[in-house]
Amino acid sequence: MTRRIALLILCVAVTVPAIAQTTLNGAGATFPYPMYSKWFSDYNKLHPDIQFNYQSIGSGGGIRQVIAGTVDFGASDGPMSDEQISQAQSQRKTKILHVPTVLGAVVPAYNIKGVTGEIKFTPQALSGIFLGKITTWNDPAITGPNPGVKFPGDPIIVIHRSDGSGTTFIFTDYLSKVSSDWQSNVSKGTSVKWPVGLGGKGNEGVAGMIRQMQGSIGYIELIYAVQNNIPYGVVQNSSGNFVKASLDSVTAAAASVKTMPTDFRVSITNAPGKDAYPISSFTWLLIPEQSKDAAKGKMIADFLNWMVDDGQKLTAQLTYAPLPDSVAQKVKAEIKQVH
Repeated sequence: MTRRIALLILCVAVTVPAIAQTTLNGAGATFPYPMYSKWFSDYNKLHPDIQFNYQSIGSGGGIRQVIAGTVDFGASDGPMSDEQISQAQSQRKTKILHVPTVLGAVVPAYNIKGVTGEIKFTPQALSGIFLGKITTWNDPAITGPNPGVKFPGDPIIVIHRSDGSGTTFIFTDYLSKVSSDWQSNVSKGTSVKWPVGLGGKGNEGVAGMIRQMQGSIGYIELIYAVQNNIPYGVVQNSSGNFVKASLDSVTAAAASVKTMPTDFRVSITNAPGKDAYPISSFTWLLIPEQSKDAAKGKMIADFLNWMVDDGQKLTAQLTYAPLPDSVAQKVKAEIKQVH
């Protein structure tokens, strides 16, 4: 009898179903990837039935996939254009919402022989370098603001993104504001026709190339410079001050937004304010207002509410700046539209 009871208990234990798991698929920006990885992992620990599969393929890829409907959500550091939003609505029969998640900074990172400290970059120097008009490290446009720094006469190797990238959008949006030459000849976008340079895929790829190539300079999100121990420069802002990328200086740039647009598509590059870091940006999750699967829509909305309430407390450890309180409250109202 005892053995039969034991076998019965064993059979019952074996037939207990495992926890059903839903996978939410997303793709896009590499700029916030370290932050999103942390959030998705922590949220999964709280909700083991929800798994995130996020591919950091670049903002351009994220926008394309959310338009095509091959992912549950996208991510981008450059807002979708009116044309892209219209295309998505036509194909998916639903509106795509821009949900701000964090703020970050794009920094000019470099690998210069004999130079390990912070270099001061003026807007003229950065635009000149990426236009291919400043070609050596001892050019007066670079040495002038950096007295006491011994620069080699080595040629400058420019590294840029090869994929469609929100980090590129942020950097070229900035250059378009500070250089009429850049604006008229290159302009801004997730992909542009670069006058000079070598391409790397993702923030990871650009960071790797900078580390390997002496004489190089590229633009990467702050956390990639910090994690890879790559020197990065301070940038002169619109008030004439040289400002280092930090939580405070990115927050100061966000404070320049007096009225947030209802769709959250806003640029804060070259923001006014003496303490504002000039190459700062919001980054967005691209969320369908109406999911194909209503259950997934509710899961996404629940995650977004957690992101605003609890996820923001985790931003500082990865050198991102949290959403300003005023923006966070507007985001919570926006999340109510997600189904």
